[in-house]
Amino acid sequence: MMKVLKVSDKGQISIPVEVRKSIGIERNDSLMLVCQGNRIILQKPEKILKESFSDLNSEEVARLVWDNEEDEIWNSV
Repeated sequence: MMKVLKVSDKGQISIPVEVRKSIGIERNDSLMLVCQGNRIILQKPEKILKESFSDLNSEEVARLVWDNEEDEIWNSV
């Protein structure tokens, strides 16, 4: 889907209803704006986080973060 949007005097744009519905954007939702070169990407933060970390196994990550010798010093405190 492609739409042409106009920028207001205040720098605001309106996201068309059909785009909001297709992506699941509702009133008061937060969006993350990412600039990549001359492109602007608007995405729901949950989607970015899910895509960015989808290949991580949470148990494996927890083990890497908490199961290390540097943190063993805190066991004696």
